[in-house]
Amino acid sequence: MAESIKTTKATGTAKKAAAKAAPKKSVAKSAAKKTSAQAATKTAEKPKTAAAAASTASPVIKEKAQAPAVHKAAQSPAVKEQAVAPAVATAAKAPAAQPAMEAAAAQPIPAKAAAQPAHNSPVAEATATPKAAAPKGRTSLKEISARPMKAGNPYTPMAATVKEVIQETGTIKTIRVVLDDPEQMAAFHYEPGQVGQLSVFGAGESTFVINTPPSCKEYLQFSVMLTGEVTNAIHKLSAGDKVGVRAPLGNFFPYEQWKGKNVVFVGGGIGMAPIRTIMLHMLEHKQDYGTISLLYGARSPRDMAFSYELESWMQNPDLDCTLCIDAPFEGWPHKVGLIPNVLTEMNPSPNNCVAVLCGPPIMIKFTVQALEKLGFTPENIVTTLEKRMKCGIGICGRCNIGGKYVCVDGPVFTWAELKELPPDM
Repeated sequence: MAESIKTTKATGTAKKAAAKAAPKKSVAKSAAKKTSAQAATKTAEKPKTAAAAASTASPVIKEKAQAPAVHKAAQSPAVKEQAVAPAVATAAKAPAAQPAMEAAAAQPIPAKAAAQPAHNSPVAEATATPKAAAPKGRTSLKEISARPMKAGNPYTPMAATVKEVIQETGTIKTIRVVLDDPEQMAAFHYEPGQVGQLSVFGAGESTFVINTPPSCKEYLQFSVMLTGEVTNAIHKLSAGDKVGVRAPLGNFFPYEQWKGKNVVFVGGGIGMAPIRTIMLHMLEHKQDYGTISLLYGARSPRDMAFSYELESWMQNPDLDCTLCIDAPFEGWPHKVGLIPNVLTEMNPSPNNCVAVLCGPPIMIKFTVQALEKLGFTPENIVTTLEKRMKCGIGICGRCNIGGKYVCVDGPVFTWAELKELPPDM
């Protein structure tokens, strides 16, 4: 038993010694492993350092290895400039695409394909013009028909000479002119209601109705009220002076449609000028019309144009002529009162009758109201807007009212046509 105890003690002592020796051995192994790892790290760092040194010493080799396309571009200045373009940049990202593009460029291109650049190419993006898409909810603009234009420069006037100047009132003068070219004068034709541009060289031009009937071939007559710079220059003209004329312009009174009908003319002040041309024309062809009546009014007898013709109009059996002034005037034997009121007293019948009026805007406004109360329809009320005309040929656009150009669609309009336009007249 004693031997057994000794054996047990010896075994325990040996285990303790082995336990003490084990950590030392483990430490030795760990140290050996650490030393081995450090040696391996140093060994790995040496090639890496060598590679880094090689890279630093030769950067061209690195660029050539990673991006041959860029290296190639660096060697060729021409390709380098293209490197800014998106196509070369894309090729640099994908080197494999460059040979494919070069191979495709070497192949013949069909004629149709050559005429039309590819939609995805930069050339196509630069040259293609996108079509303007119509906004949703909007209709396309109405097509405007071409305006009739005379041959040559439409702004060039015909040279003319003043034949006579008549002082109508304190502010109205009538200018009679003759075209310098005898052939032009003989061939000149116009319709009642058409207008002309009368110009004074150095001052400008303005629009006036040709207020002689078309049968008058001796001269062209324009009645001008003093209102501004151009009219002031016209009022200074004398017989023998040179002027310019662009005529005839605009539409005219539809007298052919009035055949067989009664016609009532209403003129106020200078508004008698366009009334005069159509009235005299119809009196020359009285057999084609019914009764022809005239109501002409002004502020006073001194403001009435064509005073030298009034007496003959009153005596004409084919014309029922009534004259009026706004306020009483000593020695005035005719009507006194505003034109709309006198018209109401006259009480013309609207049956088979057309009313033609021209004058100041305020007069037209209340005269139309009086006519409508008398039973005249808008289609049978006619007026003229010549004073809104500028260039006379539909180019400047200053006479535009809604969808109408006064100088080409007018100046003669029915009241029904004017009611469809914006209220800015």
